[in-house]
Amino acid sequence: MIGNFFNVILVWPITNVLVAIFKSLIFLHIPYALGFSIIVLTVLIRLLLYPLIASQLRASKKMQEVAPHVNKLKDKHKGDAKMLQQETMRLYKEHGVNPAAGCLPLLIQLPIIWALYAVLRQIVSLSSKQAILQINKVVYSSSLKLTGSWDQSFFGLPLGKTPGQLISTIGVLVLLVPILTGVFQFIQSKMMFAKIETQVDKNADKNKEKKEDFASAFQSQSLYIFPVMIAFFSYTFPIGLSLYWNAFTIFGIIQQYQISGLGGLSGLKKK
Repeated sequence: MIGNFFNVILVWPITNVLVAIFKSLIFLHIPYALGFSIIVLTVLIRLLLYPLIASQLRASKKMQEVAPHVNKLKDKHKGDAKMLQQETMRLYKEHGVNPAAGCLPLLIQLPIIWALYAVLRQIVSLSSKQAILQINKVVYSSSLKLTGSWDQSFFGLPLGKTPGQLISTIGVLVLLVPILTGVFQFIQSKMMFAKIETQVDKNADKNKEKKEDFASAFQSQSLYIFPVMIAFFSYTFPIGLSLYWNAFTIFGIIQQYQISGLGGLSGLKKK
């Protein structure tokens, strides 16, 4: 029941948009139409979600800016949870920070992003004939029905195959797909973190420094571990999904830069 509702509300509409883009590119004689359709659809989804993502990024930036002040309050009101809560809320009010502001946009985005992922996973994992039959069942208009071939290649790479499956035929060059996926993810993740130096109180006591050292170490580890995980998934997932993820991430990097600049990358630039 829930799955069918999810399909009707999100998966099938996204499938129809993808097919409409694909047929438009075919009409314009654009090569590798399916691959470019995935990119165009991903960008359209990002544009649709732009206000929500921008709100989330601004809220995250404000939370990072106010974090040093919150740490001072925690030291000042140790053992007094009620006073700490009151002072923290007062601080948030003074700086115009809403702790929940970043949660609602994220919750709205997730079903749409997951539906896009579900559409692409199904399309690239099926054979050309199976994909056409599956798509023709859910399109809203006969004009959107597919009758010809469903070319699943993109610059010579089959979108339905994984880099792991292609390494024996194409060679190690196919590893550029998961490597680039990990690099793009690292850039975006790095930009999302404020520079650690700005969050350290030079007059902090040793106990506080230890806590910040732990927080910094955890942040640094997650900064590298997550891109490595994404790169591994890209190695085991169909290339079509990596194409979607990379387009999504690159557009996210551009949006992140427009809203909050280089973020954590600014430190690397100075070096």
